[in-house]
Amino acid sequence: MPDTLFNDDSMLRRVIGQKVVGLSGPRALLMQAAHPVAFAGFFAHTGALDDPYARLRRTARVLHLIAFGSRSSAQRATRRVRALHRDVRGELRARAGSFPAGTPYAADDPKLLLWVLASLADSAAIVYERYVASLSVTEREALWADYRVVGRQFGLRERDMPPDWEEFQAYVLDMVEGEDLHVTDAARELAVDIVMHPPAPVRFRPLVELTNQITIGLLPAPLRRAYGLRWDPVRAVATRGGAEYAKRLVVPLLPERMRLVPSARRAA
Repeated sequence: MPDTLFNDDSMLRRVIGQKVVGLSGPRALLMQAAHPVAFAGFFAHTGALDDPYARLRRTARVLHLIAFGSRSSAQRATRRVRALHRDVRGELRARAGSFPAGTPYAADDPKLLLWVLASLADSAAIVYERYVASLSVTEREALWADYRVVGRQFGLRERDMPPDWEEFQAYVLDMVEGEDLHVTDAARELAVDIVMHPPAPVRFRPLVELTNQITIGLLPAPLRRAYGLRWDPVRAVATRGGAEYAKRLVVPLLPERMRLVPSARRAA
């Protein structure tokens, strides 16, 4: 057996091993892009604006390698990412919300890294609970503890991250309702690309529309409004009803090859 960062009992494996949790990706991207300094560092500076889904795929590959791969392969991958982050430096060209023009950014800034990590963890937990199964208090604590291990692989220190689930959720709420998040015009254009024009063949358009509604519905209301994405009670009820149907009658009955990502199947 290879030496791994996580084992089959870890909550991280249980959660991100479910294919449906892939629905959390667009939400996580939009949450990250709502931070204007993170947007400048992780999207505008790196060229991810040209293909945001490529960034999503890269993130998913590294995260799955951390969760399911050997310790050595995971650490090699994250060393490469940290090396790339060290080269991402710049300044905001124009004022964005509470950040004035000239505000410096660095991709290895712990505050920015924490927001990226939190966007991934919060989105994965929400989708898992909405479409797969509810999480107990103990399971939520274990999930965040696993994400703290992930954060360490990307250079965050223990003191850089909330110590438990309650403080993690308080941090996310403070960010969503505070002054640090501000959706710029460029981020709003990215949202349209992510939500309205994902890379899918025309024949999958009905599925794309469904995924669009899920992404919009899962966003925190303040961010949904900031992005200018329309929502109403009818859509909310329909989306929640569909999620409950999937959670009770679809996902539990799917065969493993349709329910789990390949790395999770190989680990099992």
